[in-house]
Amino acid sequence: MVATENGMVERRRTEGVGRVRRDIEKKKCKKMTKRSSLQRLFVACRDVFKGLGTVPEPTDVTKLCHILDNMRPEDVGLSKDIQFFKDKRAAKGIPKVTYATVYKCEEFSLCIFFLPPRAVIPLHNHPGMTVFSKLLLGSMHIKSYDWVDPVVSDSSSRPSKLRLARLKADSVFTAPCNTSVLYPTSGGNIHAFTAITPCAVLDVLGPPYSKEDGRDCSYYKDFPYTAFSNGEAMTRKEEDDEEEERYGWLEEVEMPEDSKMDGIEYLGPQITDTIC
Repeated sequence: MVATENGMVERRRTEGVGRVRRDIEKKKCKKMTKRSSLQRLFVACRDVFKGLGTVPEPTDVTKLCHILDNMRPEDVGLSKDIQFFKDKRAAKGIPKVTYATVYKCEEFSLCIFFLPPRAVIPLHNHPGMTVFSKLLLGSMHIKSYDWVDPVVSDSSSRPSKLRLARLKADSVFTAPCNTSVLYPTSGGNIHAFTAITPCAVLDVLGPPYSKEDGRDCSYYKDFPYTAFSNGEAMTRKEEDDEEEERYGWLEEVEMPEDSKMDGIEYLGPQITDTIC
């Protein structure tokens, strides 16, 4: 009888210790999430992106933007003092862009792109994807388009490969600034970056590029609307010069030779991929 009672007491103690340990682990996980902006971003992305066809709800967009808007270069191990921003070697031609993958899964990816001055990420699309872009460091020019409705044409002067797009952004952005969000069919899904100063951009892509799933990257060359309009009537009313400047013609092109990027290892704060 005594042995049985001792066994029950010991088992209760063991169960109690187990509960305490689990509670401590939960508290540690909560504390870690509160301490790390990057970890909070990861957890939010894990909750928001559910794979192919997922477009975040407005409340989820607001949540992700709030986290990204408050992120600093230090949150991913960057500062203006790193060698990348001190390198004065002037490369002939267009400088090369490099990138580091912070995290990637089937549902989303987190990547940092590094652009030296004059570096360009040419006009490209994000098929079926929602992308959050946070400029962490530097100043860059961003130009973006969305496709518009088909045109009604009575002219043969326009090359058949051209497609009409509406200009969404054509401005210079300087960090710190708000997060840019593009959707599968709106928000500037086709965009280009040109670095004015050394830049670092944190991108959240959901879902990430995947040739197997039909999300391959296409590249484009843009032309002014007036270059091929020749009196064409569009499905929307654009008759004055100001309206015409808000549209352009895009032609799909092969991947530009100088647009290839080099991947580098991410050495910043790490993400803990656990279910909290």
